[in-house]
Amino acid sequence: MSDRPIALVTGAARGIGRACAEILAEAGHRLVIVDVDAEGAEEAAASIGGGAFAHVCDMGEPVEVDALFDRVEEEAGPVSVLVNNAGVALPADFLDYSVDDFRRVLDINLVGPFLATQRAARAMVAHGIEGAIVNISSINAEVAIPSIPAYCASKGGIRQLTKAAALALAPYNIRVNAVGPGSIDTAMLAGINANPEAMEVVLSRTPLRRLGTAREIAEVVAFLASPKASYITGETIYADGGRLALNYTV
Repeated sequence: MSDRPIALVTGAARGIGRACAEILAEAGHRLVIVDVDAEGAEEAAASIGGGAFAHVCDMGEPVEVDALFDRVEEEAGPVSVLVNNAGVALPADFLDYSVDDFRRVLDINLVGPFLATQRAARAMVAHGIEGAIVNISSINAEVAIPSIPAYCASKGGIRQLTKAAALALAPYNIRVNAVGPGSIDTAMLAGINANPEAMEVVLSRTPLRRLGTAREIAEVVAFLASPKASYITGETIYADGGRLALNYTV
């Protein structure tokens, strides 16, 4: 068992998840790096150090999620901080969007966080841990893109799941919040980064006129996971460069 609080981050091999793991390690947590990419997860754990360890898990598979928490609780103890970051978009033309892809996105982006939150919270309650759970949502919980209907639906669901879980867990002093990133400079935007015209469209909708960084999102996550946010629960904080403040779309 660890003498430091355990923080588990899903989708932590790269991007926002990796940044969240790094900043939580800096704050004194022992990290559990969860990803479907075994090599990436191992590399991230080795880089972060401090006893960080990796687990491979498909968050869209309930049996794997249960096995993940069984292993973590046996090897390290109950989780004090959970960051539900793993997600996929699977874009396609709306008229051709398959039911299988729609369900797959919801399984990973919404069902997975529900199951992880439930498992983490059960252990927190059992051990008297006043923990924190942070879900990664998106501005697409509020504004939609027609080619990613399942992603938009899943992130809207995360917003409401965050509220429901916050209410359910408040009697145990377990806080549940979400962060909704805007356009962030990660691999998901690689195609836009390589296309100046597409980038200008994105920047025209972002009052700060730049992409955000994974570290900037992780800073908000770390705040919500910390005692500094002890009176905040059930909230979604949008870190989007001012995108949602616009009342029009260019």
